[in-house]
Amino acid sequence: MDLSALMGGNAPKKEQKPATEYTAQAASSLVNGEIKMTIGDNALTVTALFDAAEITFAGVNALTLTDHTVTVKADSGDIVFTRMGSWCQPFYDELCDAYNKAVLRSLFISGKPLVTAKGETFYTEKGAKGGASAAIHVYENNVTALPPDLSARRVPLCFVTGIDKDNYKLTLRLDTGESYAYTKLGYDTAPFADAVEKQIRKLREESLAAVKEIDPTLTAAQASQLARLMPQGAAASIGRLAEIAPSFSAALEDKITATRAAESYTTFRELCDPSKIWVGFRKTETAASDPYLLWLIASSPDGQHAAVEFAEADSATFVYQTGGDFDSFARQINRALEAINFKREVIRLSDEELRKPENADYHMAAKRTSALQFVRSNFAGRVIHSGAEAWKRGLTELWRAGTPAQAGSTPTRAGSKFCGQCGAAIAPGVNFCESCGAQI
Repeated sequence: MDLSALMGGNAPKKEQKPATEYTAQAASSLVNGEIKMTIGDNALTVTALFDAAEITFAGVNALTLTDHTVTVKADSGDIVFTRMGSWCQPFYDELCDAYNKAVLRSLFISGKPLVTAKGETFYTEKGAKGGASAAIHVYENNVTALPPDLSARRVPLCFVTGIDKDNYKLTLRLDTGESYAYTKLGYDTAPFADAVEKQIRKLREESLAAVKEIDPTLTAAQASQLARLMPQGAAASIGRLAEIAPSFSAALEDKITATRAAESYTTFRELCDPSKIWVGFRKTETAASDPYLLWLIASSPDGQHAAVEFAEADSATFVYQTGGDFDSFARQINRALEAINFKREVIRLSDEELRKPENADYHMAAKRTSALQFVRSNFAGRVIHSGAEAWKRGLTELWRAGTPAQAGSTPTRAGSKFCGQCGAAIAPGVNFCESCGAQI
């Protein structure tokens, strides 16, 4: 029986363990000399006799331990801690643990991992490469590597289209062209690979059930093809959906016409090839009469821009530059939205807004998700639904010029560059990232 019930609901609460206070010698531009340190959920607090500094994990780019010296590499500058004696390793371990927990929160990962291992991870993302020694976790829908730096990566299993196994090495290949390799896992290699394959099968089964729920008339072959094309409801083109199962594309269109996006969808069909409009769906947990979130990705007539529309109230239309490859861009949007649990404001926040304290988790996610970096770097503006004609005019002006329309749109960031390694903004004409040193 619950002890609190026996005591009238007034059972004493378990006291929270006080934070350990560490002593060290610090050297940095922020604080110097003998200091005290405490590690919190979101930051490391450093206090000297006359100075204090809070180093938020959102601004930390790497943690290192070398020769009894701990270095915190942060946006605000490096800070070096020495003279910690036997407390050096415990401090570093606790700091890494708190940092990794913050990374997991920013990547929308909760719950216990199914399998944990330690090894090395390597990735290739849009030409950028990286890797590190890391703790590697398998969760229900992702594999996450947690080195104490910006190379931490969450790999969504729903987008995995290929697996390569080769002598203690497992490589996952995604539909976006990204690849992630895991090696030197030792005796954990087989359990790790088995868990990954098991979860991929489970996600495919869930996708199969989802498409059949939308269209119960699907044949087994049609449902299988659709589940492969739309893992976890990821967007795909109406034309391709109609080729596989006309009844399914019609069912999705019927759902769109019952939402706020109906008018936008009609306009998109007027402005561009209807078969090239991408539609995605996501089952929500709400008790609404239609528990689906739908979204649209429409190409401009010349394929140089894309409009992203969410079938929800008070949603603006986000416009992006595609570089002329609309299909590739649409896959990146799928990847970015899944990575941030469909917190759609993240894909259009300005860099200044992203650095605000209330957006710390989003900032950390952007630093560690190449698709999110890519999508954000190509944001051209947004168009507010202030009336059908005004919205259409604003959209076509953005599509034509690639710059924001005068009414209801936000300033462009299109053409800006971001480091593929750490996500930091790159100044024009610079060939190396000033934050992590990666070649651009």
